[in-house]
Amino acid sequence: MKQSRLMSLVESLANVIVGYGVAVIMQLLIFPIFGLRTTLAQNLKMGSIFTVVSIARSFALRRMFEAIRH
Repeated sequence: MKQSRLMSLVESLANVIVGYGVAVIMQLLIFPIFGLRTTLAQNLKMGSIFTVVSIARSFALRRMFEAIRH
């Protein structure tokens, strides 16, 4: 069964939202180990940038593989 474009986007968004939370938590835990000091606000902003890029990447790859499948 073919996945619609809308469902591709919904799946990508769900994946990225969960990933955003994990990324921010990991940044808060790991950055200090490497001597990087950031505020929560900075971590949230960085996470937001990575989230937008991740949504676009995930959606594009999903559509590419859907096109290959057909």
